[in-house]
Amino acid sequence: MKNHEVFPDEIFMDARNLPRFDDNQFEGRMEKSIPRRTILFIGLLFLFFGLFFVSRAWALQISKGEVYAKISENNRLNNDIVFAERGTIVDRNDVLLAWNTPREGELFNTRVYTTTSGFSQLLGYISYPKKDKKGIYFDHELKGKTGSEQYYDYILQGKNGIKITETDALGKVVSENVLEPAEHGETLKLSVDSRIQAKLYEYMEKLSDDIGFSGGAAAIMNVHTGELVAFTSYPEFSSSVMTEGSDSAKIKEYFNDPRNLFLSRLNHGLYTPGSIVKPYVALGALEEGTISPDKIIVSTGKIEVVNPYNPSQSTAFNDWKAHGPVDMRKAIALSSNVYFYEIGGGFADIKGLGITKLDKYYRLFGFGSPLVGFFEGKSGTVPNPEWKKKHFDGDDWRLGDTYFTSIGQYGFQATPMQALRAVSAIANGGKLIDPTILRVASSTVASSTDLGVNPGNLKIIREGMRQGALIGTAKALNVPYVEIAGKTGTAELGTTKAKVNSWNEGFWPYDNPKYAFVVMMEQGPRSNTVGAVFVMRQLVDWMNINTPEYFDN
Repeated sequence: MKNHEVFPDEIFMDARNLPRFDDNQFEGRMEKSIPRRTILFIGLLFLFFGLFFVSRAWALQISKGEVYAKISENNRLNNDIVFAERGTIVDRNDVLLAWNTPREGELFNTRVYTTTSGFSQLLGYISYPKKDKKGIYFDHELKGKTGSEQYYDYILQGKNGIKITETDALGKVVSENVLEPAEHGETLKLSVDSRIQAKLYEYMEKLSDDIGFSGGAAAIMNVHTGELVAFTSYPEFSSSVMTEGSDSAKIKEYFNDPRNLFLSRLNHGLYTPGSIVKPYVALGALEEGTISPDKIIVSTGKIEVVNPYNPSQSTAFNDWKAHGPVDMRKAIALSSNVYFYEIGGGFADIKGLGITKLDKYYRLFGFGSPLVGFFEGKSGTVPNPEWKKKHFDGDDWRLGDTYFTSIGQYGFQATPMQALRAVSAIANGGKLIDPTILRVASSTVASSTDLGVNPGNLKIIREGMRQGALIGTAKALNVPYVEIAGKTGTAELGTTKAKVNSWNEGFWPYDNPKYAFVVMMEQGPRSNTVGAVFVMRQLVDWMNINTPEYFDN
């Protein structure tokens, strides 16, 4: 058709005949095909994800299937620690000193200690198991930190067990089975009598508060078995506070206390012994034939030694009082310094032991050597020329040094346990016993060293110490219910000598010794006349009423 003209009426007629398209559904619109590159992109995308899932399935099921199977099994079966029950600690009469109670929210029990004062240095404390922020334990042991808890940890600790717990997918426990049962710790039976120990601590504490001593230590030992009936040190910390570890303010107060609450004074405290060493000097003089026990030496209150380089000058060595004429027994009883200056260092017609022999007999009785085992601590110092050269820039040893060493002064330092062990050897006939804190069977033979000294000479020393309780410096121990032998010591401290250590050692019963004791009160005022012997007198009075069995022969 060529050049057909479209008339207006034809246009309107065609408009009336249009199909009824739904424009809202895109009817009557021209369709356009999807580009090939879009189809290719989508295909590649699906292929990538398909390969990724296949590779992960390979890794999970085949390549590392065994590893993930074990992980999955562990998610279902959990190994839990079964904490061993820590062994209890009891005294010789089975009185509980440390035990356990359930601990809310934990798999282990709370360690509980006696609330009676005087036991913290003996018992010590422990640390609890530790866990991370997720609540998983990385430390599985209740560990002893000090005292009996630490030294006898291998007895008390036991062995932890393992429990298998099975859970479902929702975390609900399906079953529990003990794979390895826990082996609970054993009971530790100590040799101490908690009644006596508590009273000793109480009397030391009261004297310190009343008089001004900074601390103290006391112990009682069976001279044949080595068992400690009492072992206490003042002041002390709380075993419960240290074990819990939550009261940071209190623990900080402990560490800042100038009296050193964590010092076990019996083992680790070093103190100038003073006159408690005089019995060993006397024994040395008898063993070496330096003097007869009946020879009289007159104490006028001092001796004067002429300067060999300038005879117009002399040095005075003072006694604490003028005792008049004394023999060995009376010199021990009255604690005459002049007598021991002369038999220790020599004077006039008395040659004296000299520092070498003094050193020999001090060390024979254990001074200058540390104890072992539970009682391991400081070795102390027995002054001698080698020691002086080392500590005083090569200075020579002088006669005055020997004199002061003869009365337990100068650089002499000892622990209370050394003093207790030494006096026990005088009581038991010359055996240096190794002490123990454990209750032992009556048939057990104590470990000891025979000192090889003359029994007759030991008898003279014991007689002098008995005189000390009858008429001498320890006469406060002259009680009617048991015969006690005792020796006191007052050791001057520092250049001003304003402070002293007060000592008391001895044994009972005198005729057949069974128990030895030592009390040391630390750094009290020099002007005070009440010291360690007062603590011991209070104790024996209390024991006579409450524990008289200790005074039976």
